[in-house]
Amino acid sequence: MKFHEMDIAALSELLQSRTVSAKELAEDALAAIAEKDGRYGAYLTVAAEEAYRQAEAADKMLADGTAGVLTGIPFAMKDNICTKGIRTTCASKMLENWLPVYDACVTERLKAAGAVMLGKTNMDEFAMGSSTESSALQLTRNPAAPDYVPGGSSGGSAAAVAAHECAFAIGSDTGGSIRQPASFCGVVGMKPTYGTVSRYGLVAYASSFDQIGPLTKTVADNATVLEAISCHDRRDSTSLPEYDTNYSALIGKDLSGMRIGLPQEYFGEGIHPEVAALVRKAAEQLENAGAVIEECSLPAVSYALPAYYVLCCAEASSNLARFDGVRYGFRAEGFEDLDQLYRKTRTQGFGREVRRRIMLGNYVLSAGYYDAYYKKAQQARTLLIGAFRELFAKYDMLLAPTAPTPAYKIGEKSSDPMEMALGDICTVPVNLGGLPAISVPCGKITQDGAELPVGFQLIGPAFSEAKLYQAAAAYEAAE
Repeated sequence: MKFHEMDIAALSELLQSRTVSAKELAEDALAAIAEKDGRYGAYLTVAAEEAYRQAEAADKMLADGTAGVLTGIPFAMKDNICTKGIRTTCASKMLENWLPVYDACVTERLKAAGAVMLGKTNMDEFAMGSSTESSALQLTRNPAAPDYVPGGSSGGSAAAVAAHECAFAIGSDTGGSIRQPASFCGVVGMKPTYGTVSRYGLVAYASSFDQIGPLTKTVADNATVLEAISCHDRRDSTSLPEYDTNYSALIGKDLSGMRIGLPQEYFGEGIHPEVAALVRKAAEQLENAGAVIEECSLPAVSYALPAYYVLCCAEASSNLARFDGVRYGFRAEGFEDLDQLYRKTRTQGFGREVRRRIMLGNYVLSAGYYDAYYKKAQQARTLLIGAFRELFAKYDMLLAPTAPTPAYKIGEKSSDPMEMALGDICTVPVNLGGLPAISVPCGKITQDGAELPVGFQLIGPAFSEAKLYQAAAAYEAAE
């Protein structure tokens, strides 16, 4: 029996009935990684010893009756989330050998639930990218089509789930970095409401955008994982107070009376026609399931991409100032003074994409350009938030493509930053608004002999995760 190909619900049932042990699941998953990951490169670090220790603890929980749904379930962690004593690199030379001295809140929550961490997954360096090609450490391939990118920045996490090298994975989403790779790899990915999952222990890229979330094989699994990792955490000043985290509550209920808007701006120029067709077909299936589908308009979305890149790069230039060769991480050699240490360390330690975003961020924050760029971008963000609020007065959620295209070939866009940035056009509005959104597979496009997955996203107002899961599960059941 190939346990590693099963979803969380099926594995949990086997564990609870004592048909299989957590140790056996860990062994099976590690064997799958050893067999497959040489082809896909999803993992940067395989933590076999730690996995066996956690599996032993999980088996004790199962034996004494304190086990939960995630107890004994093997998972993977994106490599920008701290794991005590286990290498956390952000896929950068700057942190290539860094061992955190503490666990992130998400790591703590999953340990407490008894989940078993198999290792850390590859990503775009410091989460800056949309294809995982900016990783300084290795290349990750899309399990659906190995000549194609897995998306990014959580490409390793999406690839690990798609290749059945774990039951679920944790990613982070700053401008689409969970949802876009979920779409490219054909898995389910949720970006929760900003503040519902603690960012304590997440290496910051853009602090007002970053949010941690799950990638899974099914919608129900996704809700289960989000329930486990959501909490109020006093160590994160943006963590929200206590709220209802019963995200599975509406799964299985019919969609009668649910109103879903299709913003026309998400189906215009730049959207691959076959992607648009598959997403519209998904809308029809939701309509058949009882939802009311209506065309609508969100013109303010045109501000999203430029505003996002100005604000994210500004925040990145501030957050990454800590990597200077003085306190931890990579330090260049052959420097004569402190200024030269900074310049050499940051030039050699950061990759091209990271350096580009830091320089852009410094530029838009400089005295002569702050009002022209940073202030204007904040105003555009406020306009977009208001526009979303108006639409959510009419609709329960919005439906749109997750990405304008399916996955593209490795190397096809890496030399053109503008072309790469346009791939985020469907996802970044959600992060600007701090909204929840889920990407769900909705078919495949055949291109050059490769079958490439496509996903649609459901976008809701803050705290609407349960409704998003309800609609996503209804679509999944109808497929």
